[in-house]
This record gives sequence, C-alpha cells and structure tokens, in this order.
Amino acid sequence: MKPPFDTLGHVYIALTLALTVYGQLVLRWQVGGAGPMPEAPSGKLLFLAQQFANPWILTGFASAFLASLAWMAAMTRFELGYAYPFMSLAFVIVMIFGVMFLGEPLNVAKVMGTLLVMAGLVVIARA
Repeated sequence: MKPPFDTLGHVYIALTLALTVYGQLVLRWQVGGAGPMPEAPSGKLLFLAQQFANPWILTGFASAFLASLAWMAAMTRFELGYAYPFMSLAFVIVMIFGVMFLGEPLNVAKVMGTLLVMAGLVVIARA
C-alpha cells in the first residue's frame, strides 16, 4: 500500500525551492550591478563589506537561512533520496528567471546542461 501524500512535507520542499531561487536571483541582481570585484585584497574586503551592507543582499542571506529551516522541516518528513531531486528544479527556475528578469543569455548548451543535471539527479534518486 502506498503511503498518503504528505502535503505539508511538499510545502516545506516548495518553500525551500522558492527561498533558494529568490536568494540566488537577488544576490546576482545586486552583486551584478555593483561592478567587478577589485583585484587588491583590501579592495575585495571593502567591496564585500559594501555588499553586506546592502539591504537586498541581506534579504538574500535571510532567504538562504529560511530555506535551510524549511529544508530541515522537509527532512523530518521525507528521506533525502526522495526530497533532494526536487531541488534540481532550482536549476531550471533560476535559469528561466535569470533570462526573464536579469537579461542573462540562454543557449542550447545551458538548456542541455540543466536537463542533464536534472536527469542525473532523477537517476540517482531512483537507484
């Protein structure tokens, strides 16, 4: 007999995905707009300190923390081998939103690479 569908567990996975994607997109958006990191070590430290003071960057860090809490909750409900393949959706969502909102280029190699990563995770999860 198949166990019942665990709605709350899947909500935790969806929250993990949403928060992870948000964090990645916000960090890329803000750091990408800040220009290149300086070559000098002291310049790098100043650059990173300035980024850390950016409220948007802080929301990205907060989303990563909240995503880890949601993932811990998901791990109380599922085996890792079941839950982790869902995280491969982050590759797809980040790629699509990066193209839509950040103007990042999309090409066949990126699409194929993303599909291969997802396929590999599905194979691992079913093994």
